[in-house]
Amino acid sequence: MSSSERVCIFCVGNRLMMDDGVGPAVFDELISSYILPPEVELLDVGCMSLSMVDKVRCADYLVTVDAVDGTEEAPGTVFSFEPEDMARHSGAMASLHDLKLVDVFDAAGLLGYEAEGRCFGMQVMNRSPEVVTIGLSQPVFDALPHLVDAVLADLVLRGHEVRCAFSQEPIEPGWHHVMAEDDAR
Repeated sequence: MSSSERVCIFCVGNRLMMDDGVGPAVFDELISSYILPPEVELLDVGCMSLSMVDKVRCADYLVTVDAVDGTEEAPGTVFSFEPEDMARHSGAMASLHDLKLVDVFDAAGLLGYEAEGRCFGMQVMNRSPEVVTIGLSQPVFDALPHLVDAVLADLVLRGHEVRCAFSQEPIEPGWHHVMAEDDAR
């Protein structure tokens, strides 16, 4: 079973700024551990930009994976919310990037394009280290499988066939991502 719905997953963040790189870390896990169906496009977009408007034109459903801060929850806590819910906050739940998915939707809407969307975020511990730092803080790294699970569950629940790259086993409800022992932070 595979859906005809066209999906684009934006993994947002800066790999050089510690926990801000949680979106790219999810990208790495998805690209190395799973086989996504042809109708699902996975992108490591760095920081969100209006160039993503073209992806809205081509997609029925958009997913954003990003770091969040100011939620008063423990680092590593995973959130799922609507794009407009994320954009309406200036502190808690706000994206760490100036342009948000809802801004891309708004710009695309002005051009006559529409798509649904979902945002997945993780509360970070350190999003702006004093020096360039590649890698996630320990609590964020340890919780990364939960964020990967959230994205996978969303795809599966929407009818997309995702398979484990190693076993070719289909991902089904209840699947839990396990990072390899040698995964670099």
